[in-house]
Amino acid sequence: MYDFNILKMSDIIRMGSDIRVLGKDCRSMEEAAQRLVNYLFDNFVDPQSGLNTCPLIRFFKTHDHTTLPPELQRFAARLLTDKSPTANYKCLTLLATTGIEEKWRRRQNSQAHQAIPLPSKEVVNRIPMMRNLIKQMGMDIETVIRPDPNLLLDLARTTFNIFYVQQALASPYIPAQQEFVKPYGIKSVLGYGGILPSGNIFTVIMFTRKALDRKTAQLFSTVALNVKMLMLPFDNNVFATKIEGETTP
Repeated sequence: MYDFNILKMSDIIRMGSDIRVLGKDCRSMEEAAQRLVNYLFDNFVDPQSGLNTCPLIRFFKTHDHTTLPPELQRFAARLLTDKSPTANYKCLTLLATTGIEEKWRRRQNSQAHQAIPLPSKEVVNRIPMMRNLIKQMGMDIETVIRPDPNLLLDLARTTFNIFYVQQALASPYIPAQQEFVKPYGIKSVLGYGGILPSGNIFTVIMFTRKALDRKTAQLFSTVALNVKMLMLPFDNNVFATKIEGETTP
């Protein structure tokens, strides 16, 4: 178990070792990502109350909309303000999710985040959390929505910073204040990730009931490298037909 209040590098090293082997026997990135968020959810627990420290943990990945499963293509199309985009575009795609509410444990249940279309820089700039995430992770928006194939090798070798909102309450970067932040006591938001050889970015976002300081948040730049190692074998095999443990509703 891990406690944000006393988290140290030895914990991060142990966590990284666990994360790197989560992909054993997985057939897709979706399966590996679900194991990852489940692992983080189960292992960050408040030692006094025994409650999960992170009410919600999610894994996102950018993905070309033309190669999304049909149901996600339709989801993204419903969110487009321009119904006839002139070119291929990326979607920020929810690949795995878990949390204290049953409805947060299947990506298909998400009403707003299954596949968020990113057709232009202007659209990204209208999504405060996405815009700040890209900025804090050391990237520019154009790199995310239209990665240059000639730069992919250099980009894939780059280590990015963490995305960190110390105070989630009243933050312009964290939406759903009344529906989520206040009722679930969200204190801080932590994100970390990187870029895959395909040019797509991935990010883990943890919503925590503990207030995190910057020193603790920075430890997760190392965790990001281990998450990347977990995801690399599945860069060309993203979606699962069925997640382990999932039942048909």
